[in-house]
Amino acid sequence: MGKLEEAKEILKALGMPKQQYNDRSAYTFLALAGIKEEDSWSDASINSLRIVDIINFMAEHYGKEYKPNTRETIRKDTLHQFCDGAIAFRNSDDEERATNSPKYSYRLTDEVLEVIRSYGTDEWEERLEEWLENHETLVEKYSQVREMAMIPVKVNGQELQFSPGKHNQLQKAIIEEFAPRFAPGSEVLYVGDTEKKDLIKNREKLQELGVRITDHDKLPDVVLYREDKNWLYFIESVTSVGPISVKRISEIQDMLENCKCGIIYVTAFLDMSSENGFKKFIDQIAWETEIWVADNPDHMIHLNGDRFLGPR
Repeated sequence: MGKLEEAKEILKALGMPKQQYNDRSAYTFLALAGIKEEDSWSDASINSLRIVDIINFMAEHYGKEYKPNTRETIRKDTLHQFCDGAIAFRNSDDEERATNSPKYSYRLTDEVLEVIRSYGTDEWEERLEEWLENHETLVEKYSQVREMAMIPVKVNGQELQFSPGKHNQLQKAIIEEFAPRFAPGSEVLYVGDTEKKDLIKNREKLQELGVRITDHDKLPDVVLYREDKNWLYFIESVTSVGPISVKRISEIQDMLENCKCGIIYVTAFLDMSSENGFKKFIDQIAWETEIWVADNPDHMIHLNGDRFLGPR
């Protein structure tokens, strides 16, 4: 039996559902364990790998070529399940990164490493049985590790949690700091999360207001609706990409053919000095839009125009 089939057998024995002991997941497991075809499972090791490192390992040692656009599939359909099953976890050194950051790394848990090192030996059944008996405790342990890094946020009176990262820190500030100051009484109609894209998506209300929603819509990071003025705020949370540019406005306006609301465009930054923030994008931001900076929350920057905050 080759290493790919052995990896599938191990994942199945560890209790992974069928979707997680397919070829993709088995190759990912081999990469995290650092196991090549000629290695023994006793050689398994801890390796903190980005998804691109995992893909490179597959290609170099198993001749399995995955395209770069497969990264999201590996993250969502393999690594998330490994983390949920206490087989792997996201490296704690990466807590400040967004969950879908290409720099995020993953590693096997110490407990799983001990089990798989015994595969093919007389100790395998005993180690496996012990791991399975403690599985729920391990799931709880690693769930608590993940939750410690989560960002609590109150959205429309509901307590939610964002996954860690600067992007979501800024989204929290938009909802809890920007909205009370510049969109008082507004409702969050849409906010994404780096892990769960549509954390809040009030499709029915958006369509009622004339916003055309499709499965491939290009909503900005946060959408607020202020009913007393009938204003919609389209806000981009910018920590690395995506300000309200002329192109971005055009994309959003394609969705607004039947919308009678006043439209306000806002680009939000964490601060003025970040390398990938305000200074990098200021010349890309469209005129007649607004800029808000979280570390100076009481003020706005208005790009030209004959009026301050309000629809154009």
